[in-house]
Amino acid sequence: MKPTLLILAAGMGSRYGGLKQMDELGPHGESIIDYSVYDAIQSGFEKVVFVIRKDFAEAFKARFEPRLKGKIKTEYVYQDLKDLPKGYAVPEGREKPWGTGHAILMAKDVINEPFAIINADDFYGREAYKQVFDFVGDSSSANEYAMVGYALNNTLSEHGTVSRGVCEADTNGNLVNITERTKIGYEGEKIFFYEGEGKTELTGQEAVSMNFWAFKPEYFEHLEKAFVQFLDEKGSEMKSEFYFNAVVDAMIKKEEASTKVIRTDSKWFGVTYQEDKPMVQDKLNQLITDGTYPEKLW
Repeated sequence: MKPTLLILAAGMGSRYGGLKQMDELGPHGESIIDYSVYDAIQSGFEKVVFVIRKDFAEAFKARFEPRLKGKIKTEYVYQDLKDLPKGYAVPEGREKPWGTGHAILMAKDVINEPFAIINADDFYGREAYKQVFDFVGDSSSANEYAMVGYALNNTLSEHGTVSRGVCEADTNGNLVNITERTKIGYEGEKIFFYEGEGKTELTGQEAVSMNFWAFKPEYFEHLEKAFVQFLDEKGSEMKSEFYFNAVVDAMIKKEEASTKVIRTDSKWFGVTYQEDKPMVQDKLNQLITDGTYPEKLW
């Protein structure tokens, strides 16, 4: 069964400013999403599901439908703060979305096959999509997942610190632990993560999660149960977030699932800050020059 690509596109870029999911970066107005979907099609994916918000759905569909029609099946699902399990309500005054785990849950009724998830504003590289596609074809267990691990030094911004999940794998290449480092950046040529008043140097070769994962459809059941537990424990907080990878981590610790770390040579890049935009445009132009992409994608 061929996998579906689930694109998390509901968030506005607070640090970036504006709806970067539709920012024109390619020579003919292509966004990073265009390149992601193109790479997925080239790698064998047959369907793409977008998690968006209703307030920009019309503009989003008008942008992508004409480009993708006839090339890949498309579905749209909506992340809404009020979309909660029966018996639960949004606490008064809360405006912050519930997080990535909640966003993925929005797709549970339209995905019945293995699926990969990505961020809308991240460029992951063709090879990574092929590796995920091959993993799905080779994996038979309902509770075997995968995470694409990028070398840390291929994922940093020169314009500020970033948050990264630093991964630890066992001798079989299965994920053991993810440590969320919320502040990683350059000092000259060196890379550090900052914690309180202290800092620790990193090599740059650490495998980090950039939110490119592969799951089986049964994962939705685990996610639903975990979301109810999250709401019981933290649902009354104004800024609590439900992260899908925390659910995976808990399952690994209980030996309810395993997650293969797929080390990739693909180069990741993204537009965390407005200042990143010229760099992304240059890299896309280089990939066009190299023949990876046609000048006009669609």
